Amino acid sequence: MTPRTPLTSSLPTSFSVAQATAAGVPRGRLRTRTLDRPFHGVRSRRIGESAGLVALCHAYAPRLRDGQFFSHETALLLHGAPMPEWPYMPALHVSAHRPLREPRTRGVAGHRLQGRGSAMQNLAGLPVEDPVRAWRQCGSLWQVGDLVAAADFLLTGSRPPVTVAELRGEVERMGDVRNGILSRALDDVRAGVRSARETRLRLLLRDAGLPEPQTAWNLYDERGTFIAELDLGYPEFGVGIEYDGRVHAQDARQFARDADRWDAVRALGVDLVRILSHHLDGDGVAAVEKVRAALARAGARPLH
Repeated sequence: MTPRTPLTSSLPTSFSVAQATAAGVPRGRLRTRTLDRPFHGVRSRRIGESAGLVALCHAYAPRLRDGQFFSHETALLLHGAPMPEWPYMPALHVSAHRPLREPRTRGVAGHRLQGRGSAMQNLAGLPVEDPVRAWRQCGSLWQVGDLVAAADFLLTGSRPPVTVAELRGEVERMGDVRNGILSRALDDVRAGVRSARETRLRLLLRDAGLPEPQTAWNLYDERGTFIAELDLGYPEFGVGIEYDGRVHAQDARQFARDADRWDAVRALGVDLVRILSHHLDGDGVAAVEKVRAALARAGARPLH
């Protein structure tokens, strides 16, 4: 048996056929089963059919032409924003501004966008659309709650990458879509939200007729010592809400620390409602009823 020709170390994990040929790799070597073929004209040492979208971006990178970049939900994913929940599957989006051409190949959603000044960012060596523009682009793809969750993420942190004014300005400049879905989403955006499921819980409570809870409620004791930051809360009723989607057995120490923190919160007289992942399954009615009951215990007016 003829020994397999080793690949040169100068080739990255994913590379184009043209790159390999220029490096002296025989064409026959590129047809072996040891190399994946994630896209036409691309070979990879380790991608596989179950590769996630980020890995596919790196696999597609050798095919990018000058002026092409990752956009839409692909860009938001690379910026770290949450995606719509399963069974929704985000696609690989690649765009170019006119007069340049978008890609047309299997497995890629190509877009030829209106010509405008570049605002691309470099993330891990990949050309990625600015998050403000990418969020607006998702208006043609996502439901309103998913747009709110992504915007909540972009507005949160010690140095948020965007502002509400920037998001709204992009919509005003480039136009809204789908009966004003972006403007409606912006009306529901709040800073201080740490997960997409917290956003979903907040919107569920409001849509069920409950008062909208405050996000990131900070609690202090009588001496002014910080005790905890609750995900959501109703300070006027003394009701706090924590969403916990973890599998506790995976992190016993953190769970123990949180249990002590919950005791400290309750010692302040706060009725703490813990919402777990299964409470949000389906229509989320279990989560809504837990919060409704706590508000009733606090003496809130009848809530329908």
